Amino acid sequence: MLPKETDTVIVGGGQAGLAMSEHLSNCGIAHVVLERARIAERWRTERWDSLVANGPAWHDRFPSMEFSDTDPDAFASKHSVASYFEDFAKQIDAPIYCGVTVRNARRMENATGFRVETSEGLIEARNIVAATGPFQKPVIPPVVPELVGIKQMHSSTYRNPEQLPQGAIMVVGAGSSGTQIASELRHAGRKVYLSVGPHDRPPRSYRGRDFCWWLGVLGKWQAKTPPAGQEHVTIAVSGANGGETVDFRKLAETGITLVGRTQRFENGKLLFNADLVENIAAGDANYLSLLQEADDYVAREGLDLPPEPEAHIIPPDPDCLTEPVLSLDLAQAGITTIIWATGFVQDFNWLEVDAFGADGKPQHDRGVSTASGVYFLGLPWLSMRGSSFIWGVWVDAQYLAEHIAAKRLAATG
Repeated sequence: MLPKETDTVIVGGGQAGLAMSEHLSNCGIAHVVLERARIAERWRTERWDSLVANGPAWHDRFPSMEFSDTDPDAFASKHSVASYFEDFAKQIDAPIYCGVTVRNARRMENATGFRVETSEGLIEARNIVAATGPFQKPVIPPVVPELVGIKQMHSSTYRNPEQLPQGAIMVVGAGSSGTQIASELRHAGRKVYLSVGPHDRPPRSYRGRDFCWWLGVLGKWQAKTPPAGQEHVTIAVSGANGGETVDFRKLAETGITLVGRTQRFENGKLLFNADLVENIAAGDANYLSLLQEADDYVAREGLDLPPEPEAHIIPPDPDCLTEPVLSLDLAQAGITTIIWATGFVQDFNWLEVDAFGADGKPQHDRGVSTASGVYFLGLPWLSMRGSSFIWGVWVDAQYLAEHIAAKRLAATG
């Protein structure tokens, strides 16, 4: 049974909520974690069957606990990740309540705290931590009308090739999810089209070190703000098949047809921007620039890391680049399914406080909201580039817990 009151209510029982719970416990702050389903539910039921983490296990974890079933240099399966968070919750003895939906949270009249209405009753708290993460509401652009009769789904509801009707498949979005799904479908013998927009394309590994290591030593994880105009650039990186660099030319060699960014639907045809060559070239430039930064770092630090000149070679363009497809008749192409790997938007409808801008986005400084007592955790670029990653959310949670503890100390004198 939920307590009637506590110091802090954490909403969300994934990586952000658990990290926050550990640090609040370390600070001696009474709290509860409210999770609508199970711990790490999105890893369990809102991802495809073969998904693995995008970073190696030595990197994609909390500092206070290692994976028990995954080699440090391997990429944990989604089941291992879910089990990891369950084990972590037990390790820290998190006061987590599963199966509890938060309906709304409002500031109490003539009081400094909040009243949180849940499916299990009311609870009052001094502070609210929104730890629901960045993957809240799937986005399917209103491009292709449902009346067309083609099965459309978001990548979060894709599970495996067997769930799809026979026929060709259009995958829209070429980030981590889109590229992995497209590759899996192609290896299952399906005809696949992949719509590629602007993206970053880091190497999976280089000179014997994973790209997560390179981003660390090059200071890129700690970047405070994204480069101008790149706030929402897709990153094409994967831990699938033991970890491989995403190479769109190699994907084309397997039989995947690359097209530009999906523009609109008209008279039974999908129309694409004439930007495929530009998008691939920009991704190549990003890839090569990181290799050069790595080479410069090795020379500067005098490291004994084997050179990898072959990594700098960009293969010839496939036919779908030299003769790009600008429109596709879905019926003639035999396309029966469109998978939208087009990301998510945040959904804070339950949080009825004055903590959002005109665009509906949270207003905060390193997660400390403009509304006193309200905190955000697990969002991209909350304090740095690494904020939405497992280790990064742990760092941000420590900062917020210390802020809550300092505020409490100041209030009690």
